[in-house]
Amino acid sequence: MILASLSAVLVLFAPVSAHAQQSPQAFVELAESEFAAGRIEESVAALDRLAALVPSVAPTLWQRGIGLYILGRYPDCAAQFASFYAEDPGDLENATWHFLCVARAQSVDRARAGLLKAGPDPRVLRQQIYEMLAGQRTPDQLLDLAGKSVGLVQFYGHLYVGLYMDASGDKAAAIEHLTTAANERYDAYGGFMNLVARVYVERLRRPPVQ
Repeated sequence: MILASLSAVLVLFAPVSAHAQQSPQAFVELAESEFAAGRIEESVAALDRLAALVPSVAPTLWQRGIGLYILGRYPDCAAQFASFYAEDPGDLENATWHFLCVARAQSVDRARAGLLKAGPDPRVLRQQIYEMLAGQRTPDQLLDLAGKSVGLVQFYGHLYVGLYMDASGDKAAAIEHLTTAANERYDAYGGFMNLVARVYVERLRRPPVQ
């Protein structure tokens, strides 16, 4: 499920060949450090090498999918989350990222029409975020719900409303909510996803390349 660290995920899969020059852990640490530094191309490249080294782990590398989204490689991003869905159809957060990739590659309407039939997922706010994507509740309704709670629920509300606004083409609203999600007060709750908020909102703030 999306929240596990790359290190934890790798424990579940086949051992590496004795001929490998680097361990999976080395690729994990490299990918995470590159991502944290904002070097997303290098982070994805490290995970590509890991997938080549241990093919059985490739479908579950959701961190690679997030990196591909940040790089604007939306069809590849959608393919990564579709492969994760084949392994774990219950994960609503994975379905959310697949939606975001398709929305950017095509449109929100197309993404909604192709929303993965995922779940059930008992984790906080995942069902309500999924309902927002499906058009069953508005972003404001999700934020109102999140605002009545604390910590993790508020973090996920702002994170995914921000990402939804981004996928919908509202950059200003995306920056507003992702900035909130990236706030240090959520450091104890967001984990890797807090890092995603920080890295991506910095990218969104960059002036357009002339």
